[in-house]
Amino acid sequence: MELNLNNVSLKISAVKKSQFLSDLPQIVFCGRSNVGKSSMINRLLNRKSLARTSAKPGKTATINFYDIDGKAYFVDLPGYGYAKVSYEEKRRWSIFMEDYFRFNCDKRLAVSVVDLRHDVSDLDIDMGRYLYDAGIPFVVAATKADKLSKTAVQKNLEQLRRVYDFENAVVIAFSSQTGQGREEILSHIEAALS
Repeated sequence: MELNLNNVSLKISAVKKSQFLSDLPQIVFCGRSNVGKSSMINRLLNRKSLARTSAKPGKTATINFYDIDGKAYFVDLPGYGYAKVSYEEKRRWSIFMEDYFRFNCDKRLAVSVVDLRHDVSDLDIDMGRYLYDAGIPFVVAATKADKLSKTAVQKNLEQLRRVYDFENAVVIAFSSQTGQGREEILSHIEAALS
């Protein structure tokens, strides 16, 4: 399915499950706080600030549904694993995200966002396994590739591929600065929507 990426808008910032949308297929973006999910969405859509980025990690506590050409939603989940958020707040977000994953809607693809500069965390691996067990196809987008040398990018991608070997997951180096990986991720998204 070809998407007109000039025809996009924020449909709703959901704060409770009664606000979740189910009328269009969904592409889900998940990852740790401060990993660059919002910057990635902005780059994929060639927008500067459609998805709000925050200098304070752990700030996005809503599930944002972006209408993409009336054909699909990009769903931006709250970042997980930010240490400076209270236990109660973490618990609330965790339940909220579980509510979304249990919600009956057409989840076509998840983009599991990790930081290419760092070792993958247990939380990232847990998310990958959760997606796999839930039967949600996913790709791993390794952000901030522009911050590393080409050699380090290749080395870290190989390590990620070993970590995510349980579904032969596709791992893509991505940079919201240079656009590296944009076309590859969009091609997976369009294939999932076809």
